[in-house]
Amino acid sequence: MQHEQQERPAGVVGGGIMGCGIAQCLADAGRRVVVYEPDAGARESGPGRLRDGARLAGLLRRARRKPDEMVADVRWTDRWAELGTASFVIEAGPERVPVKEETFRLLEEHCAPDAVFASCTSAIPIGHLAARTRRPDRVLGMHFMNPAPLKEAVEVIRTDRTSEATLYEATQLLSAMGKKGLVVSDGPGFVSNRVLMLTVNEAATVLQQGTADAATVDAVFRDCLGHPMGPLQTADLIGLDTIVDTLDVLREFTGDDRFEPCALLTRLVREGKLGRKSGGRGLYER
Repeated sequence: MQHEQQERPAGVVGGGIMGCGIAQCLADAGRRVVVYEPDAGARESGPGRLRDGARLAGLLRRARRKPDEMVADVRWTDRWAELGTASFVIEAGPERVPVKEETFRLLEEHCAPDAVFASCTSAIPIGHLAARTRRPDRVLGMHFMNPAPLKEAVEVIRTDRTSEATLYEATQLLSAMGKKGLVVSDGPGFVSNRVLMLTVNEAATVLQQGTADAATVDAVFRDCLGHPMGPLQTADLIGLDTIVDTLDVLREFTGDDRFEPCALLTRLVREGKLGRKSGGRGLYER
């Protein structure tokens, strides 16, 4: 049965930075992959972006297969029906509740009854998304960190209805990718973003108030606390739009006003200064 599951393709919903990175991880593990991406430009650029990511992973000795082999095993589509044969689908779309709710409804409609659904949501409770399906026992969270091909661990979120078999399939798939699954219980933001988003928001508030510049804020975390990357640099890497969307989700599901994005973050997103994805303009270069 396990061999049969591996012979079927894996699916990824969303071909942005995270979805493309997850597809690369799956292809490097020898899986055929179908990526659903509705945007024509993202579909057209997808193979080139995946090839570039695979080349970088190869230079860093984080890849087992050649870039062209990986690209050949990934199919890009705008048709939900092409996910129909997938045994395992990882959703990596925008961090907006209505979008992810509709995604899970469509996955339920188009995918095989035995397929596992995993969400790479930053903060939405997995149980909330599982309720849009008729298979809550086959749903869990797999929160990959950016850049997915270079990170060794994945936060795995198990709801009170996720079955042991589903959890086993997920951890086996991660193991095939060379990654360790860290299993946590369900809740808004899980462990990582429940803590990280507050830190980023407060660090941006410190910057906004002029207590220190961005480089000094991050130096305190790196040099005094031993963090490999400071919170503001992390935010620019993730994308400030994703940070604000995640804070909004956390505020919605917790009712806690501490998650309200500070004025600086809101302004930068409004101005299109999102960090690395907008040419570096963000918290560091405003």
